[in-house]
Amino acid sequence: MKDFTQLADLASERLGGKVLAANDDFFAPKENLLKESKPIFIEGKYTSRGKWMDGWETRRRRTPGHDWCIIRLGLPGIIRGVVVDTRFFTGNFPERFSLEGCDLGEPQPKNEKKKLSSASVKWTQIALETALKGDSQNLFPVKNEIRFTHLRLKIFPDGGVARLRVHGEAVPDAIRISRGEIDLASVENGGSVVVSSDQFYGAPRNLLMPYPAKNMGDGWETKRRRGPGHDWVILKHGVPGTIRRIEVNTAHFKGNFPESCSLETCYAKDATAADLRSESRAWNEVLPRTKLKPNARHIFRELQNAPTATHVRFHIYPDGGVSRLRLFGRGELAADESAQIDALNLLSRTKAQKALLDCCGSKRWAEQMAARIPFASAAELLQTADDLWKQLSRIDWVEAFQHHPPIGGKRATAKQSSAAKKWSAGEQSASQRASADVLAALAAENRTYAEKFGYVFLICATGKTSEEILESLRQRISNNPETELNIAAEEQLKITRLRLEKLLKS
Repeated sequence: MKDFTQLADLASERLGGKVLAANDDFFAPKENLLKESKPIFIEGKYTSRGKWMDGWETRRRRTPGHDWCIIRLGLPGIIRGVVVDTRFFTGNFPERFSLEGCDLGEPQPKNEKKKLSSASVKWTQIALETALKGDSQNLFPVKNEIRFTHLRLKIFPDGGVARLRVHGEAVPDAIRISRGEIDLASVENGGSVVVSSDQFYGAPRNLLMPYPAKNMGDGWETKRRRGPGHDWVILKHGVPGTIRRIEVNTAHFKGNFPESCSLETCYAKDATAADLRSESRAWNEVLPRTKLKPNARHIFRELQNAPTATHVRFHIYPDGGVSRLRLFGRGELAADESAQIDALNLLSRTKAQKALLDCCGSKRWAEQMAARIPFASAAELLQTADDLWKQLSRIDWVEAFQHHPPIGGKRATAKQSSAAKKWSAGEQSASQRASADVLAALAAENRTYAEKFGYVFLICATGKTSEEILESLRQRISNNPETELNIAAEEQLKITRLRLEKLLKS
């Protein structure tokens, strides 16, 4: 990212950042360094020690050396850039500064200050001794991949700094990521903004903050759109994961909330902003365009086509403001995933094809998938499955459909293995428990559907009642052949994903 200021301020007070110690703060307290507000200047305001200044200011040094302070980051993470803000410090700003960091393993360990002063702590240089400008926002990009929990800011030889901003990506403890459902995009879990169409009134990074928005300025708001199109933002998950629930909060936005929103996902590890904006990039629609209300918290649980993803693209129509976006789901567990994917990777080509054919009955798909082995991760496996399926012909799709028994039936047109039969039975367990009337209706509508389209009615039945399935069947019979083929292909893809996940766990 070229503009590191789009990333979260890891040292922010509202995220738990704190100045723990300073060798001197005679004129202005060290705590001012991390204040959320912009620095101000009040003409003629003085204290008993001198001119009131909105920052950290030390006394004039009369001996060799330099001044320093130690900061605990609110969110441990990787630093991408720092802003040393000397606004309103003109004849009293430091000539130079440097920055060091260390990782104590956790943000607030026992005996924190004692550990930080110990000679055993390894401080890593983040920014070398560098010149500063007075009354300016001094921006310094940082190149490193090291996680830090604490920083040591040095100023040479003395003087005042209004604010310190430490922009980067949080790297939470792995145990936290593994604890069930998390907000995949939250800055607490390493989520970040990649790029947005507009941010005239409010930065998109505000969407990802874990605390409630205090006003409109604490959300993402675009300017009024006067031409065609709509606004959007691309976000990166802190950890690849599967979204199960979406929360869109328009708190404080009343006359300027978006009319509607939608959300898409993709798996694109290490992709650049240009890659993600490319027209060739395939995105999966998880939440179709949906109307929004002013000053309201919207929760969406009925999601579609939601495989494991690394990025999301959030659209608002046509413009406006959203205070928070929460993407709740499960992050990938690296250790478990490694063992699961290794088992598949170690299979011979023939055995892998057979196992994959149980997940999707297209021989061409199974052959192409087996040819891609080894897979680096479960997410790569799922994304490859999606990509290859979408490239197949109608004949391949219909071949896969025929490996499923009709809803309410027991035998598929094509021969199934014992594993595939077991999975089919589990997926259709609700329909098998349906009343005689519903089963009879399903059988009749299935025949009508097959006569019209030439293949079995396909739906991802997991979690659906027999009545819901029957209603979908009746609605879809009225579709034209092209529309219905695409819907059936999407349903097959959902089933394939579920079965691939089962395959990895078997």
